[in-house]
Amino acid sequence: MTTTHAMPPNSRTDKIDRLIQAHVPGSGLARDFYMDPSVFERDMERIFRRHWHCVGHVSQIPKPGDFFTIDFEQEQIVITRSNEGEVHAFLNVCRHRGARVCTTKSGNTRYFVCPYHAWTYRLDGSLKAARHMPPGFDSKAHGMRQIHVRVAEGLLFICFADRPLDFKTADDVLRATSGRYGWASAKVAYRQTYQLAANWKLAVENYVECYHCAPAHPEYAKTHALEQPLDRITQLNTRMEERTRALGVQVLNTGNQWPSSATGQEVAYSIRYALYEGVATGSEDGSLIAPLMGDFKESDGGATSLGVGGSCFFLCYADHGVIYRFVPRNFQSSEMEVLWLVCGDAVEGVDYELEKLTWLWKVTSDEDKKIIEYTAAGVRSHYFKPGPCAPMEHNELRLIRWYLDELQHFDGADDSPRGVVRETHQKQAV
Repeated sequence: MTTTHAMPPNSRTDKIDRLIQAHVPGSGLARDFYMDPSVFERDMERIFRRHWHCVGHVSQIPKPGDFFTIDFEQEQIVITRSNEGEVHAFLNVCRHRGARVCTTKSGNTRYFVCPYHAWTYRLDGSLKAARHMPPGFDSKAHGMRQIHVRVAEGLLFICFADRPLDFKTADDVLRATSGRYGWASAKVAYRQTYQLAANWKLAVENYVECYHCAPAHPEYAKTHALEQPLDRITQLNTRMEERTRALGVQVLNTGNQWPSSATGQEVAYSIRYALYEGVATGSEDGSLIAPLMGDFKESDGGATSLGVGGSCFFLCYADHGVIYRFVPRNFQSSEMEVLWLVCGDAVEGVDYELEKLTWLWKVTSDEDKKIIEYTAAGVRSHYFKPGPCAPMEHNELRLIRWYLDELQHFDGADDSPRGVVRETHQKQAV
C-alpha cells in the first residue's frame, strides 16, 4: 500500500493568507497581525515598499546643500536640495562597501564623503570621486541608490518601489485641501518624535478613530466635535461649511475612504469636520495661536483631516497645520513623528508662541503614546482575541479592510529598490 503525505501548509504565504481569511468582519485584527514577524515582513513588502510616505516639508531644506536623513525599518534615506534647487532622495549606503555615508541627521554640505574609504558623492547622490580605482572604473554606475521623491503642496514624499503608485489622486486631494491652507509656503515650527513599544498598526489604528477621544483626550474633546457620534455633529458640520463658503474658500471633502491600490493609484482622502461653536483652532482655549494661513482671512470654525499612503496623516487648521508620520521599526516597535506648520514668514516669539502652538497635540500625543503602549501590552497576551468595533470606529474598519486587501491581493512586483530609478521620478524642483 502506498501512503501519500500532504505537504504541510507551513509557508509564510499560506500562513498569512489563512490569517486574513479567518478575519471576522466588523472586529479588530487578530493577535498575529501584531505579533508575528512574518506578517511584519509582508507589511514592509506590500505597504512600506510600495506606497508613498511623507518624510517632511521642503522648509527643512530651504537652501542648496541642505539635507536631512529619515529612517524606515533598516533603511536610511538622505533628502537633499541640490545647487540647481532640485530635491533628491537616495539610500544612505556607500556603493563600495556599504558604509553609511552621511553621518549626521541634518546640515548643509557641498559633498558627502564616505568615512570608510572616502568615496565622494554629489548632492544628487551621484559618485564624484573614488580613490585609486583602476582604469575602466565607471563612476556613473556607482552612485547611491535613488529613491522616488515628490513635492506636493510643500510636503515631501518618497517611494521605494521601482514603479511607484500613481500620485495623481493624492496630488489632487492635497491641492484642494492643504493647498487652500497655504502649506506650500509654510514652514516647520517644531517637530517631536515619540518612540512606541507597539506595532505600527496599533499606532495608526489609534490615530484614525475618535471613539477613544472623549475618555482618553479630555483636552482635545473640549474643542473638537469629532469626539461626538456623527449624527450629533451634523448641524455643527453644516454651519461650518456655510462659514467656509461665506469666506470664499473651497475645500475638498472626498469622504473618509480607503481605496485599494489595485487601480494603481495611491490612497488619498480628506474629511472636513467642525470644532465646537466659538472655537477657532486646535489650541488650549480654542482661540487663534498663529497668523492665518492660505485662503483664510478668518477661521471657519472647522478643520480638514487628510491621509495619504496609509502611514501619514495631516491636519489643517486656519492658523497652523500638523503632520503625523508613523514609521515601523520592527514588529513590536514603531515611531510617531509630529511636525507643526505655520506661515513661512511667521516669527516665533512675535507672531506665535511655541508653547501655545504645540500644547494641544503634545498633550494628545503623550496620551496616545500611553494608550497605544497599554494596548500593545494587552495584545501580547496569548489569550487576546479582538472584540467587535463600535459604530464610532467606522474609519478603523475601513483601514482594516484596506490593509487586508493590500496584504492579500498585491502581486508582489516592484516592491524593493533594486536599482537606480528612472530620472523622471528621482528628483523634484521646488
